[in-house]
Amino acid sequence: MKAILVSQPGPPEAMQLTDVPVPEPKPNEALVKIEAIGVNFIDVYHREGRYKLPAPFTPGSEMAGTVEKVGPEVKSVKVGDRVAQTGVVGSYAQYQCVPADRLVKIPEKMDFKTAAASMLQGGTMHYLMRSTYPLKAGETALVHAAAGGMGTLLTQFGKYIGAKIIGTAGSDEKCKLAKQNGADEVINYSSQDFVAEVKRITGGKGVDVVYDGVGKSTFEGSLNCLRVRGMMVLFGGASGAVPPFDPLVLTQKGSLFLSRPSLQHYLLTREELEWRFNEVLGLIASEKLKVHIGHTYQLADAAQAHRDLEGRKTTGKVLLLP
Repeated sequence: MKAILVSQPGPPEAMQLTDVPVPEPKPNEALVKIEAIGVNFIDVYHREGRYKLPAPFTPGSEMAGTVEKVGPEVKSVKVGDRVAQTGVVGSYAQYQCVPADRLVKIPEKMDFKTAAASMLQGGTMHYLMRSTYPLKAGETALVHAAAGGMGTLLTQFGKYIGAKIIGTAGSDEKCKLAKQNGADEVINYSSQDFVAEVKRITGGKGVDVVYDGVGKSTFEGSLNCLRVRGMMVLFGGASGAVPPFDPLVLTQKGSLFLSRPSLQHYLLTREELEWRFNEVLGLIASEKLKVHIGHTYQLADAAQAHRDLEGRKTTGKVLLLP
């Protein structure tokens, strides 16, 4: 089979398409023939070595496909089931062995591309807004990069919950997309001071919560957008890692809360995994939430997909097709 291998962390060119044997499922594992692969910033962090993995490794932690074979003791899935997963590294390939209890069955009318595009960002959206800061109807949230795949889902889910969403984006075109996705207000942070705009929109009060996947370039401004005892949810670092800072800053800015969460800590049990993805995939299948697939690439073009993602040349979800 074909798979992407990273022998040494580095730039996009570190990913090489290679022939490797099809893996055999161990006990409690299933072999999945992959039909679509999600591309995410965590793949970039793995490739760069920011999040270290033993080399050589196959990046990617999101996919959808069909169960081809099951190992001993597997009871939750069977050969022929249409499934998806997120969080198990090794999906930039034509086949992947996955612990069966990490696989989610796809709704009948959902295609593989939509399923692959929904897992990591859909699960992240769910834990951010249902658990890290449980957003309530009538509250106001600031969502950065609101035209991206993650921002699009957060905006839609926030509106589904009944909250007011202020989105930011880096161009007029992306601001227009964020507005179309349901944001109540949109700020172009390339040409506007987003802190001043948030204060104007909220009458000086600030927002209840900031969902920030951008990181370094927005972090300080995000803190300044919060109301007293508001929460900063930093779930990514698309612009780079946030420098160390004194926690006393949180006191000075209004006894703020700061969380740096990860999806893996919100999928600790099979029950929690099923709760999250049953709601997420159900809302997408019923078209109450829409997943925007912006770009697809062949598996061999994974390096270009990473270059475009890092260069902010993409909108919506990026997929690889094996």
